Parts: sequence; C-alpha cells; structure tokens
Amino acid sequence: MATIRLPNDFKEFLRLLNSNEVHYLLVGGYAVGYHGFPRATVDLDVWIAQDPANIDRVANALREFGFRVSPTDRNALTRARQVLRMGVPPLRIEVLAGVSGVEFSECYARRKIVNLDGVDVSLIAIDDLKRNKLAAGRSKDLNDLEHLPEP
Repeated sequence: MATIRLPNDFKEFLRLLNSNEVHYLLVGGYAVGYHGFPRATVDLDVWIAQDPANIDRVANALREFGFRVSPTDRNALTRARQVLRMGVPPLRIEVLAGVSGVEFSECYARRKIVNLDGVDVSLIAIDDLKRNKLAAGRSKDLNDLEHLPEP
C-alpha cells in the first residue's frame, strides 16, 4: 500500500460521489498505485454502477462539481465502454460506464474502502484489478499486471 497524494479537484470529486451515495470503484493508475505499484498517471478513473438511481446520483455529483450534465453526457454514463471525461491531463477525471473483464456488482461486493489523502474511497480489490488489466491487454495494463504484488 503506497501513500497517495490526490490533487484537490480529485478529492472534491470523490467526496461528492460519497456524499451523493454513488456506487463507484476507483480503478486505473491510482488503484494500481494503492495496490503496490506506484506509477505516473494522467487521470483519475472512476467506474460507476449502471442502475438508473445510481446514474441520477452521479449526475447530481457532477452538477455539484460544476459540470453541466447534458442529455448526451447522461447517455454516455449508461452505455458500456463509454467514458465521460472532465479536465485535461494530469488533472483529468474519467467516469467509466464499464471496464474490461469484470462485472461491477461482483467487484463492488469485494471492494475495499480505503482512505486516500483524507478521503474514503471505494477501491477495486487487487484480484479484480488484475483480471481487468489482463482483459484490457494494452501494454501499460500488462506492465501494471507484471508489477502488482500477489495478494
């Protein structure tokens, strides 16, 4: 477990997800770093549950964060493999409607609640992260997989 510092915008966004009771999982580079392979990342990847009530909660959190949620944005939140991007690297936030190789409900049941830089975060479990990285199959995902420790 690495000590992770989050930019203020990331902390604010995660707090808004929590206060709106959004079902989400932190995935991607920050999850890889927490689980033992700290590396540079250009964004915060947040995977969300796809049920209509959760999409409403996500839309509320986005509005509170200052993002104008258009019907197109809302539709992007409900289609598999769609990504809603806010900001520019290295302060980009990506809200993911789906990720490769794993199912949200199963991963959410196994999630870890961890404190990152003063914010409680729903984090994908290491075994689920490894399955996701293997299924994604990009060179950076396979590199992450190679460097993640055994649980």
